[in-house]
Amino acid sequence: MSKVYIFFADGLEEIEGLTVVDMMRRAGIDIDIVSINDKIKVTGSHNISIDADILLKDIQPSQADMFVLPGGLPGTTHLAENEVLGKILKEAAAAGKYVAAICAAPSVLGKYGILAGKHATCYPGFEDKLTEAYCSTDNVVVDGNVITSRGMGTAIEFSACLVSLLKKDNQAGEDLMKSIMFK
Repeated sequence: MSKVYIFFADGLEEIEGLTVVDMMRRAGIDIDIVSINDKIKVTGSHNISIDADILLKDIQPSQADMFVLPGGLPGTTHLAENEVLGKILKEAAAAGKYVAAICAAPSVLGKYGILAGKHATCYPGFEDKLTEAYCSTDNVVVDGNVITSRGMGTAIEFSACLVSLLKKDNQAGEDLMKSIMFK
């Protein structure tokens, strides 16, 4: 079974984070919400409190297959400032593990050099932070082990894509979207 970590910071866009968690769990994928704060409770950009499953200091990155970053501000800023997270993401990407980000969060991947030479997308206005990437306006972009998406409105497509990649079945994401009446 696949193992996924999704990293939550105060100020995250709740829909982008929770949609990934919800759809992964519906698909039977083991996903943990990881607080990069020193506390389990994370407060989103719309003042919604979420209890994480685990703290960043307690995860085991070697056991995960995918690492996901939701966007939102100032959540994305907090993700980018966390050097421990940056090291985890760089090592995961270098090892060929999936690294995914939505909305403003692809800028974090840009900061850590993960997007160099890759095709990527992001929330409009953050393109300059996708360092050395080929920018796209597609809703979801997959380039090897790096997956990016544009924002809250693309969260279901993004999540379905992640499910398909982990299940190694393109139809898995499509079936999941149909089951929730998206398509």
